[in-house]
Amino acid sequence: MKTFRAALAVLSLGLGLLSLAVPVGAQEKGTIGIAMPTKSSARWISDGASMVQYFNEMGYKTDLQYAEDDIPNQLAQIENMITKGARVLVIAAIDGTTLSNALQKAADKGVKVFAYDRLIRGSKNVDYYSTFDNFQVGVLQASYIENKLGLKSGKGPFNIELFGGSPDDNNAFFFYDGAMSVLKPYIDSGKLVVGSKQLGMDKVSTLRWDGAVAQARMDNLLSAFYTNKRVDAVLSPYDGLSIGILSSLKGVGYGTPKLPMPVVTGQDAEVPSVKSILAGEQTSTVFKDTRELAKVTVGMVDAVLAGKKPQINDTKTYDNGVKVVPSYLLKPVSVDASNWKEILVGSGYYKESQIK
Repeated sequence: MKTFRAALAVLSLGLGLLSLAVPVGAQEKGTIGIAMPTKSSARWISDGASMVQYFNEMGYKTDLQYAEDDIPNQLAQIENMITKGARVLVIAAIDGTTLSNALQKAADKGVKVFAYDRLIRGSKNVDYYSTFDNFQVGVLQASYIENKLGLKSGKGPFNIELFGGSPDDNNAFFFYDGAMSVLKPYIDSGKLVVGSKQLGMDKVSTLRWDGAVAQARMDNLLSAFYTNKRVDAVLSPYDGLSIGILSSLKGVGYGTPKLPMPVVTGQDAEVPSVKSILAGEQTSTVFKDTRELAKVTVGMVDAVLAGKKPQINDTKTYDNGVKVVPSYLLKPVSVDASNWKEILVGSGYYKESQIK
């Protein structure tokens, strides 16, 4: 019996030491729910993959869901994440005004909510926000037009048309307002002429960032206002819209020596648009390194779950209608044919073989 007890004691000690030797894993740190809007844009696929990688490296499990731009689908996904016990929700909302009830359920269960890239509006239960400086995105796009047309040196007048993003995406208003902070003085002075007279997000927005919708609108603008004059610039807030706009322009003869392409902006440095820039069609894009946004977000989440204050650098800008959401803003970068390799390939975001 003594021998048995001694053996049992040794076995118990060994099991105790073994349990101490097992590292704290994903099961212990819990699950993070990640709600992304759609896989139709390459950038959201990149965002999701980066966050899963970084969260897993830090010992968390992840539940990554894409809603394919279907609002009820995203709501159901978020509610399911809450039911399954996610400790934190990271949400890139399709419509940032539709989540209040779901986020109240999250708050009732002590689940923290991080708005990712798109601000969630109308809810007090948004704890933090991580994004790029969206106003600056618009400033970069408009400044590119300003420089390319020589507006600072007094050249003009030039014809321009304006496109906005989706009216249910809070970022779209920041992009537009940033751009207009540069362009409006030239419009007011007559150096830039909006042939259609369509200004303001109520007139120029593009629901769901749909390139086909942008193409159809550009078709209508060209046939109604530009049968005997040319478009010199098009403010486009996103590469997916730019591709549609360019298709419309090419359809009526732009992109030839007789009728060169106007200046066309974009955002997200998606591969088709970078190729378009190198082909002399789209003029520029704005690069936002989503790996860095994902890394910052994961760091913020980990800090909060550890009972620490997360890193933030903006406590004034992002009022969601109920509260000013503490935010971390990253800097966007303008990319064109002169610097694409240095910025996109040099940073490791793309391989050159993906572009050429």
